Amino acid sequence: MKSAIIFTRCSSSGSLETRQDTTRQVEDLLHYASTNGITVAKTFQEHISGGKSNKDRPVLQDALAYAIDNNIDIILISELSRLGRRCDEILESIKFLKDHHINCYFLKEQLSIFNKDGKENPYLTIMCAVLGTAAELERESIYYRLKSGRDKYVRDGGRLGKPKGVGIKSKEQLQTEYKGVIKNLKSGQSVRNTAKITGTSPSTVQRIKKEFAL
Repeated sequence: MKSAIIFTRCSSSGSLETRQDTTRQVEDLLHYASTNGITVAKTFQEHISGGKSNKDRPVLQDALAYAIDNNIDIILISELSRLGRRCDEILESIKFLKDHHINCYFLKEQLSIFNKDGKENPYLTIMCAVLGTAAELERESIYYRLKSGRDKYVRDGGRLGKPKGVGIKSKEQLQTEYKGVIKNLKSGQSVRNTAKITGTSPSTVQRIKKEFAL
């Protein structure tokens, strides 16, 4: 009987929908394992932003390391996108598994790295390339829509960037916030000493000194 681990990935939002998605992934993969005579040794559940690169995904790295150290035959994953957002990252992980003779089955696509006869599945690489191209086209489409909307906003008289006056503090606010700085400067302390005493950056102390002509 083949041994397997289950790997699932969901966003790090922690919402009920996310938890349900993780549970569903595990249940579907356990059902696949039981109907195909596969024993699941361990389940790895990853809750992380989809924007993270694979090298910054500790749960994924732990799953791959566990599979190697424990002679796991196959890793069960719900779909290709769970292994990585970018085509090159997915292919890199697949190559890693190939080199260690570990199979990987993607339930949604119904594809695996190795066929039942032990030969590599050529359709998996093609599927990765198609998904990668589709993702790239989607990113370009989003960029175009954002740029188009921004250009129209400017044409209609809108201004980009921070509005004037936003984030500028009044003299009264500065006087209240940097009361200790002003006090030390008035007592004759240097900018450097005032910065050390008050825990304020020298550039800020210099700015306050100039603002209040101290």
